[in-house]
Amino acid sequence: MFKTILVPIDFEQHGSWERAVDAAFALARADGADLHIMHVIRSTPAMVAQYLPRDFAATSDAQAMATLREMVAGHGIGESEAKLLVRHGEVYPEILDTARDLGADLIVLGAHRPGVTDYLLGTTAARVARHAKCSVFLVRG
Repeated sequence: MFKTILVPIDFEQHGSWERAVDAAFALARADGADLHIMHVIRSTPAMVAQYLPRDFAATSDAQAMATLREMVAGHGIGESEAKLLVRHGEVYPEILDTARDLGADLIVLGAHRPGVTDYLLGTTAARVARHAKCSVFLVRG
């Protein structure tokens, strides 16, 4: 049914992505789909970036990739069973752009129960679900 599945991971929302990864992995196995697991490193404001070490971007990429590898291994997913991606920018546009670039036909997202500020500002999951060109599966943590 699905050929390419994208799973965005927010390291700060630990409980919200674990079930999403498990669900996406099960779907990918059942359908023989390509599984892509990504993390978005939020853009650093220019006034802050000037005080960071020159190799900050490369170091943060390496750390994020190491965390993704650890997480995937912790869920029993072999390195050959998922492609890992690290992107930079604003979270929900990067998720949508990556889904488009990969030709993803499903995005599996972990979602937490919305709080008051989420109703005013909107959650990443809600924005992705509203604007994605493909199916979106929200998994509550």
